[in-house]
Amino acid sequence: MHAQETPPEASQAASAKVWPRGAKLSDILNAVAADQSRDRISITDLFEVMRDRAFGALMLMFAAPNVLPLPLGTSAILGAPLVFLAAQITLSQHRPWLPKLMAQRSVSRTKFAAIINKATPWLVRAERLLRPRLSFLTRPPFEQVIGLVCLSLAIILFLPIPFGNNLPALAICLFALALLERDGLAALVGIVVAILSIVIAWGVVYTLLKSAMFLIRNALAL
Repeated sequence: MHAQETPPEASQAASAKVWPRGAKLSDILNAVAADQSRDRISITDLFEVMRDRAFGALMLMFAAPNVLPLPLGTSAILGAPLVFLAAQITLSQHRPWLPKLMAQRSVSRTKFAAIINKATPWLVRAERLLRPRLSFLTRPPFEQVIGLVCLSLAIILFLPIPFGNNLPALAICLFALALLERDGLAALVGIVVAILSIVIAWGVVYTLLKSAMFLIRNALAL
């Protein structure tokens, strides 16, 4: 699959690190991937390019891989930045911040471009479905509520809960897209998925605890 051709104005905006309000995330990411002046792309670079859209964009990028089955422990690595980002949304921070160890992590531009090439068709489909509606649900004080829900979901992702990654990650993706496109309907769908994922996660934890107590009691009875 080939990368989408980046419009000239997109390339110019990417090099200047200034994007007009309402620019599509897929255009921004493809422009960054096509910027041959970069050998490597770090999270700090994405902060600078995304600016006021960085919260939604980074939450989507960290949450999306967890929607699919991943090797054990990967969710904790990707969940840690989500905890920081969601907490900052809850506290009404205007610009995202991550610890230096996370913010300076980088990948080669070619690897970044390969990832974006694969993700772009899905992202473009999502962007076609999303549009500004019920936008008040994506602005304060509801924006802080979204941050608090995402914080709870990020903690679930960070914990080693069996089968506990996919739905929380999907809910965070929906919230991230809602914030990016100011789509309150996507936020409402995210709430439904979040409630379902939290119920399932606690059900798994409760079952594991009951099983552990049963084993302990049987061991003590011997």
